[in-house]
Amino acid sequence: MNGRFEGLVAIVTGAAGGIGMATALRLGTEGAKVALIGRGGDTLSAVEDALRAQGAVGRGFVCDVSDEAAVETTTAAVVAAWGRLDAVVNNAGMMLFKPLQDYSGAEWQQVLGVDLMGAVHFTRQAFLHMKEGGAIVNVASVHAAMTTPLVAPYAAAKAAMLSLTRSASIEGKALGIRANAVLPGAVDTPMLWSNPNLKSGAERLDPADVGKPEEVAAAIAFLAAPEARFVTGASLAVDGGRLAKL
Repeated sequence: MNGRFEGLVAIVTGAAGGIGMATALRLGTEGAKVALIGRGGDTLSAVEDALRAQGAVGRGFVCDVSDEAAVETTTAAVVAAWGRLDAVVNNAGMMLFKPLQDYSGAEWQQVLGVDLMGAVHFTRQAFLHMKEGGAIVNVASVHAAMTTPLVAPYAAAKAAMLSLTRSASIEGKALGIRANAVLPGAVDTPMLWSNPNLKSGAERLDPADVGKPEEVAAAIAFLAAPEARFVTGASLAVDGGRLAKL
């Protein structure tokens, strides 16, 4: 299979569905061998099957991204299996919905552990394993810039992810490693439609402002691809113009 990622190896976290699955399929069908990172083996197997049906190569790795030791072990297994690491897409994420004063410290740690520290752990492993030409793409959110009630830990984590992206782009330059972020808006995924702010009417969405996972995956693929070698430290809104009018 020929494509922009022919001969390259990519890690995609949160690969069991939504943006992560769409990204894995996009990278895989363009030639990458894709390590699918998720919490459940059964759901990852379905993505493996979807890749195989497209003539692409993917393998599931069960890993809690908030567990630094598990991330280290998983990355080592990916490199052992395929001999290299060229791209990391930090997409794993979770949300809780509560008034700020009702969040416990443990709940803050839970959200930050997945949404921020997962990216921190995989960025560290990328720096340790990638050669020149490697790329990191962090999937942040429009909540990093403009947010809504009840999601304070998520918004804080996504804002911090942009700062992590900037730091990684600065420190990665000498290593030949790029780091960029995308800020998806409302995307047609289970995470969007389970949002109680939408269910209650506290937050309203114009259907024209809801994108598809594949549209975000296209932006991620560009930032991860060798053709974007002069793009680093960037934060790209993929939101149908939502931030422009908030």
